[in-house]
Amino acid sequence: MADIISTVEFNYTGDLLATGDKGGRVVIFQREQESKNRPLSRGEYNVYSTFQSHEPEFDYLKSLEIEEKINKIRWLPQQNAAHFLLSTNDKTIKLWKISERDKRAEGYNLKDEDGRLRDPFRITSLRVPVLMPMDLMVEASPRRIFANAHTYHINSISVNSDHETYLSADDLRINLWHLEITDRSFNIVDIKPANMEELTEVITAAECHPHQCNVFVYSSSKGTIRLCDMRAGALCDRHSKFFEEPEDPSSRSFFSEIISSISDVKFSHSGRYMMTRDYLSVKVWDLNMENRPVETYQVHEYLRSKLCSLYENDCIFDKFECCWNGSDSAIMTGSYNNFFRMFDRNTRRDITLEASRENSKPRAILKPRKVCTGGKRKKDEISVDSLDFNKKILHTAWHPKENVIAVAATNNLYIFQDKIN
Repeated sequence: MADIISTVEFNYTGDLLATGDKGGRVVIFQREQESKNRPLSRGEYNVYSTFQSHEPEFDYLKSLEIEEKINKIRWLPQQNAAHFLLSTNDKTIKLWKISERDKRAEGYNLKDEDGRLRDPFRITSLRVPVLMPMDLMVEASPRRIFANAHTYHINSISVNSDHETYLSADDLRINLWHLEITDRSFNIVDIKPANMEELTEVITAAECHPHQCNVFVYSSSKGTIRLCDMRAGALCDRHSKFFEEPEDPSSRSFFSEIISSISDVKFSHSGRYMMTRDYLSVKVWDLNMENRPVETYQVHEYLRSKLCSLYENDCIFDKFECCWNGSDSAIMTGSYNNFFRMFDRNTRRDITLEASRENSKPRAILKPRKVCTGGKRKKDEISVDSLDFNKKILHTAWHPKENVIAVAATNNLYIFQDKIN
């Protein structure tokens, strides 16, 4: 169970791909450079570094176990030879430095090559240490630990476009941090009511705008999104914009509120749009239009008739993520049965693909999948009743520049790329 992948994230160049898992580990994959003798190796990602980011802890004041599961990973833009990333579990955010060493110093004066101290009286000459090549070592070291700022479970971290601050969100509050300062953060959103019995909604996700460092959005379990501007006030309890689609009264049911809860929100790279994922659909919003989304894509509409059994087995509370491609022309999100969906925003075409060991031998071309909702099932269709709800794709990532995608299916990571002719 510890190796179930809980987050997937490309860095800004796409050459590194980080995954976090339930056991608190972070595994980083590095893209192989294309070589002359292996021209087809473009796009192969191999393990670069593995480290234990978080350990299980115990909160003695509340008698609560804090699990080590990595909820989110966010890369920082690269400033020097080292790479930096933020990883968080439910309570504590850590800044990790990942750096390479391929040389070591030899010829110390005070100690021998095997590390034992030399007798000072036997040192008669002064040696100048020299750097000798050695096998490449990738080291991960924690540079900052941001703790004790969240009463509830952290669901989001987002690095700001100023590259020196970031925000972290839990169920009821959002905090703003400086990357250099660990002992204090600013509380910028607090929706906790004075009386907890009056609680009607929680924060489900939050993200900083990709270009304007004063703007951020957060989504709620009621299906609404609030855009806030930090220039307006230190506490952003009063939003600048409020995005909500009016509910269609004819489709109202017992499950309406649950399935309208937003599980993920992502700004487009351009900063003009944002995308939200609820249980059955993905919506694209224009930041200049608050009253309804400009695009709505059905992810698995055939599950609407199955909501009762999905409620009974708790699947209705699954939190699916969504992501944009590098040019904002396509979006991707996951579904059940190890299916994931891609939507082309220009042609409005969509496709269902499957990430599974049976059909993904290296270099094999993925075949589109179809779900049959009733009536006569065609040969290559799969019926709704035979979908496996234990196999779900919650976490996906898209390379920032190319058509390379990473899809986490339980404890397997699949990397797919455009067919190379």
